[in-house]
Amino acid sequence: MKRLLASSFAAGLLFAAGLCLGGMTNPAKVIGFLDFFGRWDPGLGFVMVGAVGTYALAFRLITRRARPLFASRFSLPAKRDVDPTLLLGSALFGVGWGLAGYCPGPVVTSLASGAQPAFVFTVAMLVGLAAYAAFERYSSGKAQARPAAGAAASEGTR
Repeated sequence: MKRLLASSFAAGLLFAAGLCLGGMTNPAKVIGFLDFFGRWDPGLGFVMVGAVGTYALAFRLITRRARPLFASRFSLPAKRDVDPTLLLGSALFGVGWGLAGYCPGPVVTSLASGAQPAFVFTVAMLVGLAAYAAFERYSSGKAQARPAAGAAASEGTR
């Protein structure tokens, strides 16, 4: 367990260092990258290409192993379909990233700087996460409270 925690902490530090070195914690740099029709700054594109390339290579090498170093098996997502929830979440993420210049990883890293916008964004992000969780609980409760259409029809024929 200690090895797992230590490796997770080291991976988080490496991720944070990469975000800082790549400029991802600077909202002005991020917004400059997204401003295609103004003063566009392509620098983050190179950071993203490097990150995706590194990940793709590492993923292929690591998943060739029989099992991960600190777990009994790999935990890979089983769901691969594109659904409306994924599309809506992606759109909301993009709008938030474009308006604020932050996304979850960089904003958590930026909290260490003490910058007020990072704290404001983090609070807004946590409120959004809580609202989504409440909505999911509400909608799953409504779905469980309603009998399935087929079940209601079959009960009427008994």
